[in-house]
Amino acid sequence: MKKLMLGNEAFARGLYEGGCTVVSSYPGTPSTEVTEAAAKYDDIYAEWAPNEKVAFEVALGASIGGARSFCGMKHVGLNVAADPLYTAGYTGVTGGMVVCVADDPGMHSSQNEQDSRHHAKASKVLMLEPSDSQEVKDFVKKGFELSEKFDTPVIVRMSTRVAHSQSAVELCDRVDYQLKPYVKNAAKFVTLPANARKLHVTVEERLKAAEKYGSDCEFNRVELNDGAHFGVITSGISYQYAREALGDKASYLKLGLVNPLPTDIIKDFAAKFDKVYVIEELDDFIESHCKKIGVNVIGKEIFSRIGELSQSIVAEKILGEKKEFDSFAEPVPVRPPVMCAGCPHRGLFYCLNKLKLNVTGDIGCYTLGATAPLSAMDTTICMGASVSALHGFNKARGEEAERNTVAVIGDSTFMHSGITGLVNIAYNASNSTVIILDNSITGMTGHQQNPTTGKNLKGEPAYAVDLEALCHAVGINRVKVVDPYNMKQCEEVIKEELAADEASVIISRRPCALLKYVKHEAPLKVNTDKCVGCKMCLKIGCPAISVHSGKAVIDETQCVGCGICTDMCRLTAIEK
Repeated sequence: MKKLMLGNEAFARGLYEGGCTVVSSYPGTPSTEVTEAAAKYDDIYAEWAPNEKVAFEVALGASIGGARSFCGMKHVGLNVAADPLYTAGYTGVTGGMVVCVADDPGMHSSQNEQDSRHHAKASKVLMLEPSDSQEVKDFVKKGFELSEKFDTPVIVRMSTRVAHSQSAVELCDRVDYQLKPYVKNAAKFVTLPANARKLHVTVEERLKAAEKYGSDCEFNRVELNDGAHFGVITSGISYQYAREALGDKASYLKLGLVNPLPTDIIKDFAAKFDKVYVIEELDDFIESHCKKIGVNVIGKEIFSRIGELSQSIVAEKILGEKKEFDSFAEPVPVRPPVMCAGCPHRGLFYCLNKLKLNVTGDIGCYTLGATAPLSAMDTTICMGASVSALHGFNKARGEEAERNTVAVIGDSTFMHSGITGLVNIAYNASNSTVIILDNSITGMTGHQQNPTTGKNLKGEPAYAVDLEALCHAVGINRVKVVDPYNMKQCEEVIKEELAADEASVIISRRPCALLKYVKHEAPLKVNTDKCVGCKMCLKIGCPAISVHSGKAVIDETQCVGCGICTDMCRLTAIEK
């Protein structure tokens, strides 16, 4: 039986069919749906962990315990999990362990465009790269086998296009995997220097064996076409672009095992052609390997290291042909991202802008507070960095900064990696003000639960972290809670805490307006007799408000009656 599946859904199906029983992840676009889909299989225990490092360690612990396990994350999440990953490359596994890392060429939802293949090479673990949903499922199942065969975690590298594209997938039965017995083995799993030195030898031997395996691997395949004038070496979604753009004009070496890269099959393939291209997104990972083993290829001298490739780009760069593969006859107008109507963060950010404060920001939908007209964020680095950066900024610039600088961080991000920054503020006596934007959910990645919401991944009751008690426990005496719909209260409390001579936390608490259980007020309307078209109401950046014929207009289908705009209108033209 076949079923149309997103790449991420196919990944979860591969986990199920491959006998996986323990899943721990942290949500991050474009990887989130893998774990959400896996949670629907009763044979799999699935959870959201506070961050990717914890998720990786949970999965590794399950593997050591004899189970087949999985953890998933986006590319920047692998940075957080890098510490256990690099050591797991030494210790190896017991039960098979598969890791999903979803790269984001083009930065559709990310703060950088890193190439995760470098992590696989540096950590000396195997990496597979599928190019469609069927391959995703097959590679995941095979990943468990390779993990146990080569005694290593196996990373499956996804990309935004593969993760969020659909194709047909053949459904199969679940393998009958039995939990392996646990045998104490300190020499393998206790990485004291004396043990680790021996393990490193084993790792290098494993890589040599895996490289030899790569030349016969079913996922590294040669496609020869009669009359082809040149060869193409490629992998992942780039293979799909190449096939569609070049067709039978080229022959292909499609690499599915991208770390370690093979030698013999590449040399044999390249020897058949006078000209060989390497088509890959982002860095020259495959190209560098080819040149290292003495294979002359054409790659980044014609293809960019920046952004996504496409069929049109491939056709133009190799064939010199201007081909249009886009599905839209006319250019699609750019639609800038914007906070939703009724977003609880809007009022708080308006206050920060009004007070002309410096704001160290963080990762979440509230990062949109940096965009006009709110324009109330100065930095966004990585998860949790707002709190730590605030401390450093204030230590560098002194009292003046302490009186006009705050950090903003979401509730989920605070649990992910903001807590340690707050501990640092308390421990090192920093006079800093941190604002936790508590919207009762992980908003940016699609309403996932987190340790503060009182529910687990499956929506079952779970312990909810008390943010106020937590802040007090780490040494913050001043903790205030405000309603971001009450801008007067927000402004007063922010001024008060900035004036205090000690560290403080402000919790801006109101649920995300898109949560199903949130009851909204009736939509507001504009009294056109009172409205003079001053456009003050537009300064909060609400998508429900626009101006027509010189008068403000409120879209009733979007307005949730939050009332923030009524505070902006001095003429009381906005009414319930």
